[in-house]
Amino acid sequence: MEDPEFWADSDTAQNVIAKCNELKNWTVPYYELKSRFEDLHSLLPEAFEIEDEELQSDLLQELEEVEQGISDLEVRKMLSGELDPKNCFLSINAGAGGTEACDWVQMLARMYERWGGKKKWKVEVIDKVDGEVAGIKSITLKFSGDFPFGYCKAERGVHRLVRISPFDSGARRHTSFASVDVIPEITDEIEVDIKPDEIRVDTFRASGAGGQHVNTTDSAVRMTHTPTGVVVSCQSERSQAQNRATCMSMLRSRLYELQVMEREKALKDEVGSEKMEIAWGSQIRNYVFQPYTLVKDTRTKVQSTDINGVMNGDLDLFVNAYLKEGG
Repeated sequence: MEDPEFWADSDTAQNVIAKCNELKNWTVPYYELKSRFEDLHSLLPEAFEIEDEELQSDLLQELEEVEQGISDLEVRKMLSGELDPKNCFLSINAGAGGTEACDWVQMLARMYERWGGKKKWKVEVIDKVDGEVAGIKSITLKFSGDFPFGYCKAERGVHRLVRISPFDSGARRHTSFASVDVIPEITDEIEVDIKPDEIRVDTFRASGAGGQHVNTTDSAVRMTHTPTGVVVSCQSERSQAQNRATCMSMLRSRLYELQVMEREKALKDEVGSEKMEIAWGSQIRNYVFQPYTLVKDTRTKVQSTDINGVMNGDLDLFVNAYLKEGG
């Protein structure tokens, strides 16, 4: 490793540094938890011996935090897939339900933005199409940080909302649907062969509240990969060139993910295992606001009555259960 010629190759150096950082993501939390547990192991008996209730309460609280840290590491151990450490794009699209469904997309987008904040990820809005009356018809968020794709893949599928609609003057109960899709961000070190003649590029005016460069030029970009039918779009950047670059990044990511999924499917077919394909009809979670409050995952059967907490980004209960079941 001390050979100057070895480090002269910038790609090799970057790969080594990336691998070291990846290992540190495991070793540093482990040794921190180990040190905290050893301190608690020695202090707790003394706290009970001297009958210091305040100290006991503080130490027991810290013990719960250590247990939660161990549980988080256990979940992270499940994230061993090739794409799990990648940043990702999470897209939400309105389904059946009209204006109600568009409002549901907006609620989900807020939920995921808050969840991303709790995970200490960087959250960016890449593309957004407003609903005709209210809410959002579709939105794409980008998450950057530690294992975004590994965690977010648990959210793929159809999310169902049941509530009394604020848009219904008769105060009737409505059911709405939104689909969530997640793709990993593929960076330049991974080669994806895309032929220029296989891409159709459309430009259009960005939607939004207005302002400089918004709704004045055809800066928004939509790309279609004709052999696969994959479509991506971006309108968040100020220039068409920037939106085009973001679209190309998303397209490369989607096509590479398709390649990985094909390899994984071939491997699973060889060993005789099966996994249900996520499709529009595969409802993964129900969010019921009336006549009672309940969020229930149809895959793991995990449920919570704290619907306000869930809508404020408390999703780890559902995501971790899915990952622990080998999702």
